[in-house]
Amino acid sequence: MSNRIPEEVIEEIRSKADIVDVVGEYVQLTKRGRNWFGLCPFHGESTPSFSVTADKQIFHCFGCGAGGNAITFLMDIENINFQEALAKLGERSGIEVDVQSSEGKGAAQARNGDPLILMHEFAADMYHHILLNTEEGQAALDYLENRGFTQEIIEKYRIGWALPEWNYMEVALRRKGYDDEQLEASGLAIKREKSDGWFDRFRGRIMFPIMNENGKAIAFSGRVLEQSKQEAKYMNSPESPIFQKSQVLYNVHLARGAIRKNRKIILFEGFMDVIAAGKAGIDNALATMGTSLTSQHIRQMKRFAQEVVVCFDGDDAGWEAAKRAAVPLEEANFKVGIAVLPNGMDPDDYVRQNGADAFREHIIEKPQTFIAFAMMHARRHKNFQYENDLLQYIQEVLQLLAGKSSPVERDLYIKQLSAETKLSEEAILQQYRRLETRSIERSRPKAAESVQAAPRREQKKITSLHRAERLLFAHALADPAVMDKLAREVETIPFISEEYQALYVQLLGFYEEWEKADFHKFLETLTDQELRKLVMETALAERDPDHPEEEIEDCLKHLNKHRIEQQINLKIQQSKEAEKQHDLKRALLLAQEVIALRKSL
Repeated sequence: MSNRIPEEVIEEIRSKADIVDVVGEYVQLTKRGRNWFGLCPFHGESTPSFSVTADKQIFHCFGCGAGGNAITFLMDIENINFQEALAKLGERSGIEVDVQSSEGKGAAQARNGDPLILMHEFAADMYHHILLNTEEGQAALDYLENRGFTQEIIEKYRIGWALPEWNYMEVALRRKGYDDEQLEASGLAIKREKSDGWFDRFRGRIMFPIMNENGKAIAFSGRVLEQSKQEAKYMNSPESPIFQKSQVLYNVHLARGAIRKNRKIILFEGFMDVIAAGKAGIDNALATMGTSLTSQHIRQMKRFAQEVVVCFDGDDAGWEAAKRAAVPLEEANFKVGIAVLPNGMDPDDYVRQNGADAFREHIIEKPQTFIAFAMMHARRHKNFQYENDLLQYIQEVLQLLAGKSSPVERDLYIKQLSAETKLSEEAILQQYRRLETRSIERSRPKAAESVQAAPRREQKKITSLHRAERLLFAHALADPAVMDKLAREVETIPFISEEYQALYVQLLGFYEEWEKADFHKFLETLTDQELRKLVMETALAERDPDHPEEEIEDCLKHLNKHRIEQQINLKIQQSKEAEKQHDLKRALLLAQEVIALRKSL
């Protein structure tokens, strides 16, 4: 890897990357003592077992074993290679790394990521320039200004204008060297069906770029100035290798810093709502891209926040969407609030009609709790004069409370139900207890499974063999002279398990190139996450600094003993097989070999 990117560049990036800052962009970290702790992003957990050590610049999860440094963290969390991780870290420090040249043109284009992003960045810049600096963009600029879009907002969100011409963007992209395959993959141009040639997807529309977490354009949404029956009000980019709606949250690149300050996200239904919130000075706003909230969205949000306020449109569809979003957020242990808009309004309507201060103070800062909103939702369109509506309302609310509410919440909402329905608290409480009993019974099989699963996890306790291999490899990782001694004096690979055998071979090759011990560099050469876990585990192992030679000798003796015991077991099995086949001569020979091996122990 180092022969592709200059080693001094790698070292400069590594030295400037603070692992607490890097990991903190993905995991909520809390300082306890000298280390930082949070929930592991690589496996599900409710109690933090993920640790970041600033002075050693490493992370380690005591639950799943994941570990490494800032570079390997990005490799694992983003599922990218070493060069790409290095480029992302370099960008943070103002150090440019040419990923394409380090991989070769073919490899870079095969990934199909960077060329598509470059195409969208070029298009975003061109649309933005046309809007702000040309006569052709003046009508769109006037329209935006009349809608309350200031120059600052237009520049902040990189809003642009697509000319109402058939293929000016296609021609411009071809001049930049992009081919048919890349044009089609980008979605910026469409191939004609009945004739040769291409045409632009976006024509005569105000262009809103969709950015990834690094602030790079990956898609667009285009809005017409005046809607006609023939065309949709909004047109969006199709999904592509760089744009999947289920994974993209609008405005992460701008909102991330504001979200971290108070660990709160204001979640909107669409990107125009985010921009409206931005006009009102709300900087911690995100939105889904025209799709329901997904598990990928929630995982992303978990990295930044503990609280989510859902603010969707105030019409029936908005209420339903808010309920659908709030339920999985509540299940993911977010503190959830729902900001309710009145009279079917959307955020932009409310801001323009009532002002930014009213939107912040009366809507965003005074959300309903999850259960209070769920009660409001359940009560809508019901007439309590009808028994079915009344019973259905009580059932829906009690199902929400059962097994999920504290005693205080339970009493509070049961009192509220009693007041609303004119039924006694005792009757409602009895129904609640029945539902709670069922909820507990339904959860029992899961509890039993988790109890049964615990012994299986206990079986993975570190054995004496693993301890010996780990300690021996720890010495080899810390001192090339130990590795040299093992290679010269031990006839075979000294390790028993396949994982440590693989690491032994990798470390041999590493020392041939580098000669000096460097735990961080060695980690970065490994592409296998499981091997990286083992290396981290090894690096954290405690060695005896005063008696290293005796410790190494003890490890070798233990591994050799284990190897002999393996041979004994194998020969005993072979002897039994020989007896079954009436090959007494072979059985006797094997028995003698077993005796000899036992004597050598």
